[in-house]
Amino acid sequence: MRTLIIATALLFPVAAFAAGSASDSAPPKPTQTTNSCKNGQVWDKKTKSCVDAKESRLDDDTRYGAVRELAYAGRYEDALYVLAAMSDQNESRVLTYYGFTHRKAGRMELGMQYYNAALKADPDNLLARSYMGQGLVASGNIDAARVQLAEIEARGGKSSWPETSLRKAIQSGKTYNY
Repeated sequence: MRTLIIATALLFPVAAFAAGSASDSAPPKPTQTTNSCKNGQVWDKKTKSCVDAKESRLDDDTRYGAVRELAYAGRYEDALYVLAAMSDQNESRVLTYYGFTHRKAGRMELGMQYYNAALKADPDNLLARSYMGQGLVASGNIDAARVQLAEIEARGGKSSWPETSLRKAIQSGKTYNY
């Protein structure tokens, strides 16, 4: 299994670093949210139209999918707008994506603050640890990235996407644009 994960990561490096759950290695597929919607809007399947992310008919899972998709498309400010509409701003998953989006938008310090908040809310958030570690690799702090890798492994994440992607970043010194 580990060989398959590593082989896939080598063939499709962007997929290995796509934002998602700890087990989700595939980048989100573009939908009407990225193809048609603007300014933080999200595609509403029921109305078949773009709606404001704060629209009460949208649930957090729909918003979360939109955040992943927008971040993957490099639309960080739109992703942040959608994140601000999430019902629980202190949820570890939400804090992780605030960290990821700010880091990828070039606000490394703010991103790290959000990762730390995500880990305070859930120390077992392997994805937050992996993204934090990748940010540390990007800033040249390999030793601190190794600490996050060890934490991922100690918390049961050996051979998971967070572990594999961070290990690859540490070995290569490369992280991927998202």
